[in-house]
Amino acid sequence: MRGSTEQDSGTRTRIRIVIVDDHEILRDGLRALFATEPEVEVVGEASNGRDALKCVVDTKPDAVIMDLSMPHTNGTEAIPNIKRRLPKTKIIALTFHKADNFVRAALDAGVDGYVLKQDSHEKLLDALRLVMDGNTYLSPSICANVVTGYLRGSGGSGVSAGVLTPRERQVVKLIAEGYRNKDIARHLSLSTKTIEKHRSNFMKKLRLHNTAEITVYAIENNLITSEVGER
Repeated sequence: MRGSTEQDSGTRTRIRIVIVDDHEILRDGLRALFATEPEVEVVGEASNGRDALKCVVDTKPDAVIMDLSMPHTNGTEAIPNIKRRLPKTKIIALTFHKADNFVRAALDAGVDGYVLKQDSHEKLLDALRLVMDGNTYLSPSICANVVTGYLRGSGGSGVSAGVLTPRERQVVKLIAEGYRNKDIARHLSLSTKTIEKHRSNFMKKLRLHNTAEITVYAIENNLITSEVGER
């Protein structure tokens, strides 16, 4: 590794990273990959964005390798929270998604790199090198028009999820994943009446009328994956 791993004295420090992915086999594979890099140290891992924030705050890593689609709190929700707490920590999205809406959402959230899971290990290591040097890395597999569209500020149609409060986004996501109001209340440590109020508020904002429409909206706006919506 190069660049920001070097200190003024000429010695090198290890890049401390946290791995965040809901698939244990993938975390194991990444940990094995980085074990072959003497200047990289895995200092923590998490299976969702909620646990990732606690892990990152506890370990204060140099970089986070993070999936975007995860249960409870996904990557695009966790990234800005991490950046607010530790703005110097670099974040690389590692995902299967190459569609422009996923790329734009990740860039809007504040990622420093975007790597596809179908890319080679070397590309992931290249991404880590570049972001640690202060650059932004985008997978070569992402079409040029995706990046161009983002830079021009293009967006989707309909009401943006940006009108939602963070709590409303959480409730939309959990409803779309099939949780009932009382389950959501228990999960978020709120009353059922409060969840019902959040639900009423965001349905008015988004002009939605039922759970099916909430689920479709959540999928179209990257709040959950289509696989969750179809189960």
